[in-house]
Parts: sequence; C-alpha cells; structure tokens
Amino acid sequence: MSETTTAPAAAKRNIAKTLELDTRLLGMIGAFVVVCLVFNVLTDGRFLTPRNIFNLTIQTVSVAIMATGMVFVIVTRHIDLSVGSVLATCSAVMAVTQTALLPNALGLELGHPLIPWIAISVGIITGALIGAFHGWMIGYLAIPAFIVTLGGLLVWRNVAWYITSGQTIGPLDPTFMAFGGINGTLGTSTSWIIGLVATAAAIAGLWNARRAKVAHEQPVKPVWAETVLSALIASGILGFIAILNAYEVPERRLARMFEDRGEVMPEGYTEAYGLPISVLLLIGIAVIMTIIAKRTRMGRYIFATGGNPDAAELSGINTRLLTVKIFTMVGVLCAISAVVASARLANHSNDIGTLDELRVIAAAVIGGTALSGGIGTIHGAILGALIMQSLQSGMAMVGVDAPFQNIVVGSVLVLAVLVDIIYRKRTGGK
Repeated sequence: MSETTTAPAAAKRNIAKTLELDTRLLGMIGAFVVVCLVFNVLTDGRFLTPRNIFNLTIQTVSVAIMATGMVFVIVTRHIDLSVGSVLATCSAVMAVTQTALLPNALGLELGHPLIPWIAISVGIITGALIGAFHGWMIGYLAIPAFIVTLGGLLVWRNVAWYITSGQTIGPLDPTFMAFGGINGTLGTSTSWIIGLVATAAAIAGLWNARRAKVAHEQPVKPVWAETVLSALIASGILGFIAILNAYEVPERRLARMFEDRGEVMPEGYTEAYGLPISVLLLIGIAVIMTIIAKRTRMGRYIFATGGNPDAAELSGINTRLLTVKIFTMVGVLCAISAVVASARLANHSNDIGTLDELRVIAAAVIGGTALSGGIGTIHGAILGALIMQSLQSGMAMVGVDAPFQNIVVGSVLVLAVLVDIIYRKRTGGK
C-alpha cells in the first residue's frame, strides 16, 4: 500500500524536477489569479476590464521599483524603513527644482526641454547621497540598519516638509509627468513593436540558456517543455500588450487633445493608450536588477553575504563597501520611484510615499525574499507588489473601508511569511 501511495507523489516530484518548475512562484501566480477572479466576480466583471488593469499596472510601478532594491537589502540581512521618506525628499527636491530653482536661477520655464532631465538628475543624485550615507553608517559605523533607517524615516519625511514649507508643489513639467502613467503612453503601434521585441528577446534568452547548458553537458528540460514555456511567455507578453491596447482614450479627452493642437477631431476617430512609459521603465529596471543579481560579481557577493556574512568576509568580500553600494542603489531607485509617483499625481504633496516602506517590504517578502537572508528574486518582488496592489484595488472597488484594507494586507503578509517558512522546511531551505 505504501508503495502505491508514494508512487504518484514521486512521479510529480520527478516531473517538477525535470521541468525545473519553481513551485513557489507557481503558487504565487495561482494566488494572484484567484484574487483577480474573486474580485472580478464581486465587482460584476469590472476588475478585469482593460481600464482597471491599466490603472492597476501604473499604480503598482512605484512600489515595485523600490521592491527590486529591497530584495538586495533583505537578502544581505538588513532592512530599510526609510524608502517612503527618501522618496518624499527626492520628490520635493525635484518639484522645487523644476518649479522654483531653474526658473529663477536659469530662467528655464516649465516646458523647456532641459527642465525634466535636470530635475530628475538632481533627484537621483539626492537619492544616491542619502542611500550612501545610510550605507556608510550601517557598513562602516556598524549601526544596525533598523535603527539607521528608522531614523531616516523620521528625518527625511520632515526634510521634505521643510523643503516645500509644507505646501503642495505643482503643476509639474509636462514631459516630467509623462512618467506617471496615463499622461505618458506609447500608443498601439509602438506597444506592439515593443511587445514583439520583448517576446523575441525572452524566447531567444530561453533557448540560448538551453544551448549553453548543453555545451557544458548540464541537464536540460525536454524540447517539448521548452516549447511550451516559450508559448506561455509569448502569450503572456503579447496578451498583456493586447489588454493595454484595448483601453481606449475617452472621447472627451481626445477632443481636448485635438483642440489643444488647434485641430478638429475626425468623426468616429478612436485611439488607445497602449503601454505606459512608467511600466516600460519598471520592465527595464527589472531586467537590469535581474542581470545584476544573476550575472555580475556584485550579485554573487550579495547572495554570498546573505547566506553567510562571516564566511563572505573571510573569503575576501568587502562587506562594508557592499553595504554602501546596496543602499546607494536603493536610494537611486527611491528617486526613480519619486519621479513616477509625483508624475502620476501631477504634483508633489506632503503625504507622498506615506507607508510605502511597509508596502515595499511586504512586496519583497510576499515575493519570496527570506528575512533570514540569502534568498530572493526580482520577479518575485514585482509579483508581490502586484498582488498587494490587486488586493487594495479590489477591496476599494468592492467598497471595503481603508482600515479593514490594511488589516487584510497585514494578515496576508504574516500568512505569506508562514507559508514561506513551511515551504522552505519541506524543500530543505531551497
């Protein structure tokens, strides 16, 4: 009896091992699908409309960008509680730069082609300096990251208030606001081109990796499995583009756009938004961070340090400098997130980035980053951010009160950690 009962389970494990399936990632995708389907039923089909999916993606971008950096922080057994406040300071600096400093100092008014790029550069430098300062205190002064970033949470939130004197700063430069989502999209044709290029690149990478394994005589998945995976990748990317292209610009907005150009809108004319620039920015950052994690010496050092800090230091890794680099990277990502967040709002407000530190940490943890260090993925953190945003957006559409929304998100975070602990015990920590 024992042999017949264990045989199916063993077969399933062998199939999963042969196909190199990440069962935890599949579980997360399954949970995300269930969340979407449940809210789609509760909202009478409004949750999975192109309009809501478009809004869901642009709302996820800011937190997801910071979550990619939080993965490296948590993997090295640190924590960063200051990302929301650093975002606020960078946003305040960029807002004041483009609305006050540049017009007064250089005579550059909003709309000048240099305004957004100077403002963004100043914001990124600000974020990098703040992050490097945090990393220096953590790495070289040996102050715990929890204390340093908790202090940063209080300090930088109020620095942002003093920079703007507590005022909302806006409107921002039109080109700058193109990074916010609905004010900056690529249209249908460009979106399809990017989708096709991304599909070709993803499939080429998949088969190139297979050829490299074969060349080094490593085990590979069956050809049929690679083919199925390629089809899933293509359908996922192109399906996402098709959904975004299905969201059409409202007729009144189109009419105003034609009026602003001094033209008359043709009768029956329609136009779709397509891929938002902010989502394209997130995809680019995800690719870069994944390359850093998997293909660079710094990535190997990060995961080695998280796995065993003492052994990493004894092996010659400069863990102090590595800490400075990681927190500098997080500061830069906070500045980029500040661009997206303030551009989406079309202004800088005092409450921008409030509680983002908790959302970012939750996204990384829900995405499979182990608080014990050494384990984490970029795509997992982005999926975690998407799951969180889907929960909040769905509950808002259903009419759930904001306090109860936070209760649910907090409960999901604890449950995700519990599931992760159980999963790692069963898989031997892999």
